[in-house]
Amino acid sequence: MKAFRFWVVAVMMVAAIGCAHQQGTGLQSGTTTTQTLLGPAEAEPVEPVPPTFAVTPDPLYGLNVAMFELNDRLYFWLLKPLATGYRAVFPEPVRTGVRNFFYNLTAPIRIVSCLFQAKGPQFGSELIRFLMNSTVGVLGFGNPAAKYPDLTPPEEDLGQTLGSYGIGNGFYIVWPFLGPSTLRDSVGRFGQTFLNPVSYVEPWHSYIGIRALDLTNDLSFRIGDYESLKEAALDPYEALKDGYLQRRAAQIKE
Repeated sequence: MKAFRFWVVAVMMVAAIGCAHQQGTGLQSGTTTTQTLLGPAEAEPVEPVPPTFAVTPDPLYGLNVAMFELNDRLYFWLLKPLATGYRAVFPEPVRTGVRNFFYNLTAPIRIVSCLFQAKGPQFGSELIRFLMNSTVGVLGFGNPAAKYPDLTPPEEDLGQTLGSYGIGNGFYIVWPFLGPSTLRDSVGRFGQTFLNPVSYVEPWHSYIGIRALDLTNDLSFRIGDYESLKEAALDPYEALKDGYLQRRAAQIKE
């Protein structure tokens, strides 16, 4: 099984590299002016060249829209009611402790991502944060490292790591339950399963239960965010896609 996973990752990596495009976040061309021998006053104006931006293709548009609609219904029919009831039963300090615990469990993802990007200070901060919260914070339920700003670096993941090596988004994908992604980030997310201790929980229904708890607990802090986005957007699908791609581009630049 491990060998099979390895070859799946290898094939997806090759596909991601083949579909990669360099990401641009600003102007690639601007305005220019020319001067004649008569001097600046006689210079002929040149029309500004409109800015061009790298665009992430969406070849799976029809399927992606269908997955967006599925996730939208899952949110309003299942996830939101579940998270609302969960929030009513468990007070915020309890939910915060659960959130801290799951965040601490994913420290290996951030530590390895910092290492692969040669971000020494962030690597050290993540490692110290993990050790402090796992011991003083009692398995991560507490977050004593939060008292020290240097121990809270920007979050890193394998998708950002691939982006730091110049691998572009590839194309846009919307996954059921997981939401928006790209080919590159999907490869990174798959690789992260090997770094997340929860992935090794058996039997499988115990794993599903733990993941459901993590998702429900996290959503209990964010009820209303998705509704606000939908109300403010003329096209919620495009707004969610643009927001995701812009956020990922910003994270890679950090």
